[in-house]
Amino acid sequence: MFSPKTKLSFSKITAGVALTAVCTVLSATAATAAGKPIVIGLTSDASGQYANSGASDRRGMKMAIAEYNAKGGVLGRQIKTVHIDTETTPATGSRVAERMISREKVGFMIGAVSSGVANAISQVAQKYGVVYLNTNSSSPTESGKNCHRVKFVWDGNGKNFALAAVKNAVTAYGKDWLLVTNDYVWGHNTSKATRGLAVANGAKIVDEIMVPQGTRDFSTVLLKVQQAKPSVVAAAVGGDDQKAMRTQIAQLGLGDKFAWINNQQDWPDVYGLPKKNLFGVFGTTWYYKLDLPGVKEFVAKYQAAYPDTKMKVPGNVFYNGYMATKSLLQAIEAAGTTNNHAVIKQLENLKVSAADRMQHHDAWMNPKTHQMQQTVYLATSNPADSAKDDMFKIMSQSAPSAVADMNAEATCKLEALADTPQRES
Repeated sequence: MFSPKTKLSFSKITAGVALTAVCTVLSATAATAAGKPIVIGLTSDASGQYANSGASDRRGMKMAIAEYNAKGGVLGRQIKTVHIDTETTPATGSRVAERMISREKVGFMIGAVSSGVANAISQVAQKYGVVYLNTNSSSPTESGKNCHRVKFVWDGNGKNFALAAVKNAVTAYGKDWLLVTNDYVWGHNTSKATRGLAVANGAKIVDEIMVPQGTRDFSTVLLKVQQAKPSVVAAAVGGDDQKAMRTQIAQLGLGDKFAWINNQQDWPDVYGLPKKNLFGVFGTTWYYKLDLPGVKEFVAKYQAAYPDTKMKVPGNVFYNGYMATKSLLQAIEAAGTTNNHAVIKQLENLKVSAADRMQHHDAWMNPKTHQMQQTVYLATSNPADSAKDDMFKIMSQSAPSAVADMNAEATCKLEALADTPQRES
């Protein structure tokens, strides 16, 4: 029969053995995790309307990942990537996200240009609790009514760009406005933001012309523009559609006939076009000729990493992909874990100095909408005698607070963190 003292001693021994066993298991798990790569799914288009931008997006992500892998990875683990073409199609984006999570066992997903595709991916990501970075799609709904706890939006949206451009354009160019709109979610919501701001500042919308995705013949659209004779044409047309539209406008000599405002101008959409095709005013989040510390070095890194790429200098899409990926890896490091809840908390409190962002103003993540608040630039075509790749002339820059999308805060209803499935990779 055991005495009370003997029982106590036995309990201590048992507890000590159990604690040792637990520590051994945890140490083994940590060792296994240390040797196991962190798998990131790249959900960017390789075909369809945004294939060129998708390729640029991926290059940005991969350069950031290569830099981290070169210095030992994150938390002592190398980073591995899996890419599947989302085809600029929401249904494909949804299938890709399901496959990446269920079969490829990705811990995080990064990438988007089409807002419809981004929305589809984010719904799947939220279901599983996978942190998803929407790098380059810019419908206001992405950080508004279609926001999710796991999704973080890195580009400026249509409302941000409209706030930077519309008021000045009404004053400078006139009050009769015509809208040309890509017939999908980004076009609709960007055009809606432009319409609201233009009317609020005294403009009259004389017409809105819808452009189906995949349009290559703009003759009917441009005939309607000529017949309407507006003061301003505000276009929300992207990707290869925009490239075709700009080419035909220039061919008809209409670039100087009206004041053209393109809400946002992605670098891959226009790179290599004749400068006469870059008429009008357009928005962007970054340009490789900004006279800011670190920009020249960043361009040099790009050229060293991608010497054979036709696009000889990085643009805003590459920049967004790089910056988003770098911030994700920093968030994992700061959290000290790949636990999604811990990483989400780090991203929600993200602040990046102007110097680190290579922009004119400090940037921060809005915790209410999960959209990066950043500098917005307005640009136009550079003179014909400038260097071939120096296609833009920056006209102005706006601080994040001056172009904040307050409507997004009103419409975004993030899921509770407690209702978001927890996971580690």
